[in-house]
Amino acid sequence: MRVEVRSPWDGGILETLHLGGAEVVDDVLKRATGVFKNGKAWLPVWERKEILLKTAADLRLNQEAFALTIAKEGGKPLLDARVEVTRAIGGIELAAEEMGRMGGQEIPMGLNPASSKRLAVTTREPIGVVAAISAFNHPLNLIVHQVIPAVAVGCPVIVKPATKTPLSCLALVELLHKNGLPDAWCQVVLLGRSDAEALATDARVAYFSFIGSAGVGWDLRRKLAPGTRCGLEHGGVAPVIVGEDADLDLMVPPLMKGGFYHAGQVCVSVQRVFAAKGIADELAAKMAQAASTLTVGDPTDASTDVGPLIRSGEADRVHGWVHEAVKAGGLVLCGGVKVAESAYAPTILMNPPDTVRVSTDEIFGPVICVYPCESMDEAVQRANHVEMAFQASVFTQDIDTALGVARHLDASAVMINDHTAFRVDWMPFGGRRQSGLGVGGIGYTMREMTQEKMIVIHHR
Repeated sequence: MRVEVRSPWDGGILETLHLGGAEVVDDVLKRATGVFKNGKAWLPVWERKEILLKTAADLRLNQEAFALTIAKEGGKPLLDARVEVTRAIGGIELAAEEMGRMGGQEIPMGLNPASSKRLAVTTREPIGVVAAISAFNHPLNLIVHQVIPAVAVGCPVIVKPATKTPLSCLALVELLHKNGLPDAWCQVVLLGRSDAEALATDARVAYFSFIGSAGVGWDLRRKLAPGTRCGLEHGGVAPVIVGEDADLDLMVPPLMKGGFYHAGQVCVSVQRVFAAKGIADELAAKMAQAASTLTVGDPTDASTDVGPLIRSGEADRVHGWVHEAVKAGGLVLCGGVKVAESAYAPTILMNPPDTVRVSTDEIFGPVICVYPCESMDEAVQRANHVEMAFQASVFTQDIDTALGVARHLDASAVMINDHTAFRVDWMPFGGRRQSGLGVGGIGYTMREMTQEKMIVIHHR
């Protein structure tokens, strides 16, 4: 079966690839399991590190080509696609650095007669075969976060990129192979949903990495084979709390970036802004003015600020959510319309009810809602009143207010005077509750993909 990779902007076919089936799943698992069980096939640490550094160097040499591929297949504006490639290079180099920090520790002995004359130390070993299912919104950098840690620690990895955006993944893995990584240690498969499930839930998989929707992720976790560890990264309905003393002019640009980067198709995009009642209208007006100046268009054009959604049906879905909010009493301050078959105008909604979907679920589109609140306590309570909990932020000039809000927000990370989508690749990253399981970030994922072994020496 063939799968067409199409541009989300104009629908043009970029490439036609083969979609595998059950026989492909079994084949890649046999190859991965075979090399892992064969200790003689393992690559030494220095060789894996060398492969990563050479791959990062090659990626730097081909930076613009990778950025253009990201823009074409995923619809991310070229300026942001370039940033994604820069992050990917840094992520690979970070993994190479982390390899020197993956040691074990000494466990104290001699604390009682039974443990005397003993030395105990731990070492870290690769956990086994890694299966990774990825999402479309960062087609290169997500692959770096799922594949490169496995390569670094010595796990064979099988990666299934999103079928809408597989080209960046294929190009990156080609670089790994070019720089000396044997094919069996990193394999790319394009699969339909049932075959992807068969891959993830196979007993030969030791660690399952998933980035995508909560419904799919939790369902797969429930079906994993006994003993398979996993990391799940889903989405959020990221809240921003704004105090009455906040500098509105300074906060609007980061809110624009945090809400409309990649057309809002980011798991920690700014979506809900809870502002003190006295400044909410002014803030919303400034946000609407700024959003209306953003250029929506062809993602391969360097002047484009906001590109298309991943497919035309997504633009229709986003519009349906906005229409529902307006019908229930929300007010559109700007946007609220499709501007192309697959593109939606950056939209600011004022005070939609807390019960409509734009207030309760991840919209994954270019829509920010502003809600007036009587107090910071009310803002925090409403921010926490959803099933997901990921990153959040608070804007205020008062440190007591900032720390108090940060303490009470149900979030895995709280940014103070910055947008909710801030991230660097060495920090922990992961959601609470329905937003995910486990902790990502290059070094954290490397540790998740290893397991400790203790060695105890009884000496005289």
